[in-house]
Amino acid sequence: MCILEIFLDSACPLEIMEGLKTGFISGVTTNPSLLAHMKERDNIWTFLRSLCTETLPHPISIEVMCEDEAEMMEQSQKICRLGSNVVVKLPLTLAGLNVCRFLVSEGIQVNVTLCFSVHQALLAAKAGATYISPFVGRLEDYGENGWNLISEMRQIFDRYQFRSKILAASMRCSRHVVQAALAGADVATMPAKVFQELFHHPLTEKGLSLFKEAYQNLSF
Repeated sequence: MCILEIFLDSACPLEIMEGLKTGFISGVTTNPSLLAHMKERDNIWTFLRSLCTETLPHPISIEVMCEDEAEMMEQSQKICRLGSNVVVKLPLTLAGLNVCRFLVSEGIQVNVTLCFSVHQALLAAKAGATYISPFVGRLEDYGENGWNLISEMRQIFDRYQFRSKILAASMRCSRHVVQAALAGADVATMPAKVFQELFHHPLTEKGLSLFKEAYQNLSF
């Protein structure tokens, strides 16, 4: 039976550790924008290596920071050396898919990111990507239906038995997580704020308050 996996989209060590402690987080995704906010780092590669160590044995996606194919290949190999739980994150471009095919042939896990269409997803699946990340929240921002994208990906992947996992990214709120699950995503990655939203509902808080008040009126 398949169960939706929850990944944390973060480069903050404290957020990641707190998330992993809950037992609900089974992986981590990062990107250059998130890393740019971690001002305490002295050296990006030292910082990334420490993240890989802290997240073991959970997979952590680390993205290349270049567009040229030769540079991607060189940087991907450097990323691979950061830890055994590393998933190399590549853009959904021709260069990125070429590097993806090579890394997969070497037994390396790959997350192909910035997917916005079914035909892009099909190419990434044919390249053997471990994960394919449709940015559903960003599609929603542009008035497009990201959930249809996931649903169509699910149909195609199941029909042709592609092993790539659909990793729903760009989660804006807890409702997006539900929609990703309903559409058939394998994984939903989200910021810590959205992850915390999953635990809360105003009626739960109200019910607790009422129960607490009733409890205090009991005599033992």
